[in-house]
Amino acid sequence: MSHVAYELATQPDSWERAAELAPAHRAVLPGAGERTAVIGCGTSYYMAQAAAALREEAGHGETDAFPASEFPRQRRYDRVVALTRSGTTTEVLDLLAGLREAGIPTTAVIGDPDTPVATLADDLVVLDFADERSVVQTRFATTALTLLRAHVGGHTPGVVADARTALDLPLPNGLEARGQFTFLGRGWSVGLAHEAALKMREASLSWAEAYPAMEYRHGPVSVTGPGSVTWSLGGTPDGIAEQVLRTGAEWVDGELDPLAELVRVQRLAVAVAAHRGLDPDAPRNLTRSVILTAGEGAVR
Repeated sequence: MSHVAYELATQPDSWERAAELAPAHRAVLPGAGERTAVIGCGTSYYMAQAAAALREEAGHGETDAFPASEFPRQRRYDRVVALTRSGTTTEVLDLLAGLREAGIPTTAVIGDPDTPVATLADDLVVLDFADERSVVQTRFATTALTLLRAHVGGHTPGVVADARTALDLPLPNGLEARGQFTFLGRGWSVGLAHEAALKMREASLSWAEAYPAMEYRHGPVSVTGPGSVTWSLGGTPDGIAEQVLRTGAEWVDGELDPLAELVRVQRLAVAVAAHRGLDPDAPRNLTRSVILTAGEGAVR
């Protein structure tokens, strides 16, 4: 079994632990009414998008999400939350150092506390039980999101039950041989749709895209047709399924909790990789952490 397949399968237990831990970290996570930003890179950025939308939907206050490299340093926030599995990503460390100089409180949600981020963030939430060996992130990212979801009251035992179902539910027949994948989301699941597309690209080198569900109709549906798949995470606006089916594409209407639907997509990414003879533990041109050296684009 690949590292990514093992870590994918252990997500439900990690989600349960994260939800149980959330109350103990209430003091270092954003309080109701605090103006908050959530930052990350790659997968962690897409989890930040989902977490920001969940927090606003729960009425806890204005919340923005940014890639660490694109954070608007002229803005003021009551707290910035950094999601970082490795704790070594250059852009995250650079931003945390700048926020400390600016006097903005920061909390890092991390997988490994013995990394540089521990010296730069004001507060830490350590999810070492969800850390991973794989390059392609699954378990840490969804566990960090579960922590933040539970913090704003959005997690229920049914989410974990759906995740277990997602691990056992057969994938739709024939998807492994498809050549193009589009993922749709609404509200907080837009971030999950982007993460679903990223997983397909990373693990299986697939052509994969993601859009807010209604935006899909404003141009992107033009590339949909026989040989492609459109997968909805988090509710489907009327008419989209019928429009996709008329093109000859495969339509998958996610019926589980959107985070559990992401688990199904993670499984699909591994299955497509296997179909193409690829090793999901060794994705092309990727490393577990992006560490830039002088001259490679680090922002100071």
